[in-house]
Amino acid sequence: MKKFLLAILAVALITLLISAAQFGIIKGVVLDENGKPVIGASVRVLGTPRGTYVKSTDGSFTIINVPIGNYKLQVTAVGYEKNVMNILITEGKTEEIKIILKTETLKTGEIEVLGNRVMVQNTCISRKASGGYGTINGYAPAPYQSGEFNTEQYDRIYDNEFKEALTDPLSTFSIDVDKASYSNVRRFITSGSLPPEDAVRTEELINYFTYNYPEPKGDEPFAIYSEIAECPWNTSHKLIHIGLQGKKVPLENIPAGNLVFLIDVSGSMQDYNKLPLVKSALRLLIEQLRPQDKVAIVVYAGAAGLVLNSTPGSKKSEIIDAIEKLEAGGSTAGAEGIKLAYEVAKKNLIKSGNNRVILATDGDFNVGMSSDGELTRMIEDRRDDGIYLTVLGFGMGSYKDSKMEKLADKGNGNYAYIDNMLEAKKMFVNELGGTLFTIAKDVKIQIEFNPALVKEYRLIGYENRLLNKEDFNDDKKDAGELGSGHTVTALYEIVPANGSQGNSSNKVDPLKYQTNNVNNNSYSTDEIATVKFRYKDPDGTKSKLIVNTLKNAENKLSQSSENLRFASAVTEFAMLLRKSKFVGTSTFDEVIKLAKGARGQDREGYRAEFIGLVEATKVLSVASK
Repeated sequence: MKKFLLAILAVALITLLISAAQFGIIKGVVLDENGKPVIGASVRVLGTPRGTYVKSTDGSFTIINVPIGNYKLQVTAVGYEKNVMNILITEGKTEEIKIILKTETLKTGEIEVLGNRVMVQNTCISRKASGGYGTINGYAPAPYQSGEFNTEQYDRIYDNEFKEALTDPLSTFSIDVDKASYSNVRRFITSGSLPPEDAVRTEELINYFTYNYPEPKGDEPFAIYSEIAECPWNTSHKLIHIGLQGKKVPLENIPAGNLVFLIDVSGSMQDYNKLPLVKSALRLLIEQLRPQDKVAIVVYAGAAGLVLNSTPGSKKSEIIDAIEKLEAGGSTAGAEGIKLAYEVAKKNLIKSGNNRVILATDGDFNVGMSSDGELTRMIEDRRDDGIYLTVLGFGMGSYKDSKMEKLADKGNGNYAYIDNMLEAKKMFVNELGGTLFTIAKDVKIQIEFNPALVKEYRLIGYENRLLNKEDFNDDKKDAGELGSGHTVTALYEIVPANGSQGNSSNKVDPLKYQTNNVNNNSYSTDEIATVKFRYKDPDGTKSKLIVNTLKNAENKLSQSSENLRFASAVTEFAMLLRKSKFVGTSTFDEVIKLAKGARGQDREGYRAEFIGLVEATKVLSVASK
């Protein structure tokens, strides 16, 4: 009973925290004709962005933040007839409903392109055939089983451990400007649940926000920022804050764009927060196009097809019309779509232009080449043509985060998760230059710590961006890309040389044949670390080197910049969500206090939203215990 009451309190408080508008709540249960729960059913309040999936084993669901008024509630599930019912939402009230879904035959098919029309050739498949499933163009989908519709996938993340500066002084990693993890985490929290621990990539939460770093000078594509202060979750440790600020290139000066929209129109994309949201999001991008830009559209379901030949940006209505005609249906031959999109991009390649494939999908590839290894190898083979890849994730239930992150990484591009139109605006209006135009590629960072001042260090996040120390000078080694105006932030937690007992987990026996000695000069300098950067020009093959040194400091946290304090607050939030063993004294209250004190100007309101998410998460964490 206590947990139930806390859960109700959590939902109520989240409703208040996220918005001050007048809302109601919908609670219900979705059952089949035999009274069994239909797990995976999509529940959508038509005319609003509100909706959810049935994830509970008893078939129950809750939708919060529904504006007051009369609506139609639409419930869909694979293998069942669509159910649409009227519902009245009143202020502060919870509408409780019971929904029964009837079984039906499933329809799917292949894409056929006829002139400017996109058709889906349907074939009916009996849900009762072949033991509960049929075949779709030679592909046999798995039979429906209760609880199997939520198939989201996240790679396992192990937090970086402390390393000894004496025996292992070099830390090397590739930059990461992806931000998908933050908006995906937000999706979970605003729907009233805590995210899976492995959905939380700390560096992507940190880098979701922009920071006030100095602008680059001269011909350098980015400026470097560094700072050191005490660590808020362990005051006997220090934080090193490193930031990069990319040069801001005005949109009118960005080279002409050759864009290929690769849109997943398979059956899994039919929900309100998938293909319908894709269409709305891409319209924002289309409105930003210039006459010299051009767009082609490739779609895929059971097969891949070219919907729109490369069309100049001056013909916006023609491009929008092609997108609006798209409908979802069929299985998911994602690899064929990617292959065709790259072929179209290469055919229309603009030399020294901005050539890019923009993939919009939930990542649920299930026909043809679908393994991560095969897909990434294919993309690696094509990135040398100078065509970059942007991956946009949509939806929930069948979302494949791990696959999409790998595709963007290997495609020399970026990865974002679009959970609402505000996020689409952030990417395609506010940050369009960084989204579409790369100013530096294969950007790597290598830090050498001075063991005279540092006993141990730990890179926070970037677990899947770590490089071997030899990779830093290897120009054949792929690394991250930096877009116009992008900022990149990295934090290290360090144990001072005069600190308490070390924390490194890789303690080893003393070496038998050699010893590690600290250079005497290391004791006479105030350099705590040397920071090296390597990068290539967007069309370059040989890297350039930048070297900076970081001076030691004894700054209190209160003396540090808003940059460091806000990044620290986001880091603590990520550690709490991940249940990290390095969380120290962190609490949600401390995160809120630290973030409020470092909110700064916050013109777009992203930091204020973060504070609201932390407050909501605090309530949810109590309710989940």
